[in-house]
Formats: sequence, structure tokens, C-alpha cells
Amino acid sequence: MNSNKLFDILTFRRKKYAKVRKDVNEIIRTFKVNAKRNRSIADRFADAITSFSGSIPFLVINVVWFTVWIALNTDILPGMEPFDPFPFGLLTMIVSLEAILLSTAVLISQNRETKVNDLRSEIDARIDIVAEEKVTKCLELLTLLLKKNDVDVSNDETLIKMLEPEDKEYLEREIEKQV
Repeated sequence: MNSNKLFDILTFRRKKYAKVRKDVNEIIRTFKVNAKRNRSIADRFADAITSFSGSIPFLVINVVWFTVWIALNTDILPGMEPFDPFPFGLLTMIVSLEAILLSTAVLISQNRETKVNDLRSEIDARIDIVAEEKVTKCLELLTLLLKKNDVDVSNDETLIKMLEPEDKEYLEREIEKQV
């Protein structure tokens, strides 16, 4: 490849860089939108419950609910016969059922989020591998340029180590030890 063609490619890449950055942001946004859009009805329901149950209005509703329930069942209001007297067995059962349903909804939402995050991690790992290959190629080219210009880098241990290929199996074993 002649140098003019190489410079044409570099100029073209510089012009496209801004568009590529925009495309990457769009891919990330699209990824999030697609993950949200492709949820099942059960996942949407669980996410709605999780979202609402983690809000201030939900807290206020529960505080008001419990306050009214206790007030109605402790003879605080004259002329009102308690329907669930202390120790509030019916209230305890309702709260227990609420806790079971809420914790299940939260777990469903977390499981879906975990799947999305696992996919994101896989994409990140693949991008990291491609980036590492490109950086290594750049180092090789720089080393060749330095050698061509009679700059001796043969004693640069850091550069030599950086030019060595990564031992992917070693990295996998080390990560597996930590998991």
C-alpha cells in the first residue's frame, strides 16, 4: 500500500471518528431500549412492582395503612369494634404475604438485570480483546519506525513485555480462581 493511500485512509477515519462515537452511544442506548422492550409481561410486571415498591409513595401508603389499621384495632377510635385485635394476626399475615410478593418481584427484576449485565460484560470483553490487538499492532509499528530510524529499544523491558501476546488461558484461570 502506498503512503498516499494510507494517508487517505487515516484522513477518512478521522472524519468518521465523530460519527463512530455517535454510533457507539446509539448502540448503547439501543441496547438498553431493546433489553427493556424485549421483557416478558411477567418481567414488566415485576419491574413495575419493584420500581413502585422502592418509592416514597409506597412508603407513605404503607405507613398510612399500618397507622389506620392499628388505630382501628386498638380502641383508639370510640365506637369502633376491633376486627383484628392485638397482636394483629391478620395484619401480620398480610405483611408477610406482601414481603413474599415484593421479594419475589425484586428477584425476578434482578435476574433479568443480571442477564443484561452478563451480555454487556461479554460485549465489553470482546471489545477489550479487539482493542488490545490494535494497541499491540500500533506498538509493533512504532517499534519498526524506531528501528528504521536507528533508535535502539531492544533493552526496553517494558516495551518487550507489552509486545508479548497475552496468555488468555492464564487470565481465564486467574479470573476463575477469584469467582
